[in-house]
Amino acid sequence: MYLEDLKFSLWADFIERNYLDNEFKELINNKIVNGATSNPAIFKNAILSSSAYIQQLESLPSAMTPKEKYEAVAIYDIKKAADILKPLHDKGDDGYVSIEVDPFLCDDAQATVDEGKRFHKEIDRQNIMIKVPATQAGYLAMRELTSVGIAVNATLVFKKEQAISCAKAFKEGFEIYGKKVDTVISIFVSRVDRAIDGFLKENDIDVALTGIYNTSLIYEEIESMNITGCRALFASTGVKDDSLPAYYYVEQLLAYNTVNTAPIDTIKAFHKNAKKEKALPISHEIIESHFKKIKKLGINLDEVLDKQIEDGLEAFKGAFQEILEAL
Repeated sequence: MYLEDLKFSLWADFIERNYLDNEFKELINNKIVNGATSNPAIFKNAILSSSAYIQQLESLPSAMTPKEKYEAVAIYDIKKAADILKPLHDKGDDGYVSIEVDPFLCDDAQATVDEGKRFHKEIDRQNIMIKVPATQAGYLAMRELTSVGIAVNATLVFKKEQAISCAKAFKEGFEIYGKKVDTVISIFVSRVDRAIDGFLKENDIDVALTGIYNTSLIYEEIESMNITGCRALFASTGVKDDSLPAYYYVEQLLAYNTVNTAPIDTIKAFHKNAKKEKALPISHEIIESHFKKIKKLGINLDEVLDKQIEDGLEAFKGAFQEILEAL
């Protein structure tokens, strides 16, 4: 745990081979991070911009498909990260690393289950989480994967309804499996603010709050459901607004029994400069007042969140497609 009194974990939202061999180990040894996450965009940036992958890619059989090449590289890195994190996992201090299923499978429950099970078998580590988008098909896949004891990271959650569906799927899977299965529900934060803050600023309404307030409500809902092994995870917590401190979304989302996964620079800034005090939950009165101001401007927050879900899926598909084309 990064903060034992809050049961708060800090995970690195980054994977790259040279980093795993060097800085990642330092962050773990200094008790700054105790887990890691990845997604197609992270692997795209790593594979296409780092020289660390050239030798492995050149050694792969030419008959392999682009997706098979991608999986060979990604699974190698996930195994490496899992092995580095194993001592933490062995003592019950998270030590998880997440790998996401093919985003093009987001509407195919069975294909998602098959790929999740295959990843789990091929990686063959107890401390991996299979990342599944929070779609209708995704909920079915989450239930099936947890029902056989596979840890799951439900991703691209922007709405309370999504979180409830994820939690219900985890509860049903846990009841079938009969033993605790660790799960997280990844709520995306800063993307919400980036979508509307320009308009709010023009109308003299406080910015960089909507994502936090939305997340606070979802966090409360997850906690109230009290699903064994399930925690809220706050994602998309790097800032894009230079007027905000780099650690803003981590500091403002500190809460009991949660995880925050953030870019490395954000983590370093938080560790060095931020207050380490509980920030959630936030008063419903404060949240409602802010949401009323947004509504008065003609902004339909539900529609904004739906658009973010759609855009998030398309962004991951786009990143995955770029990898495949490059390979």
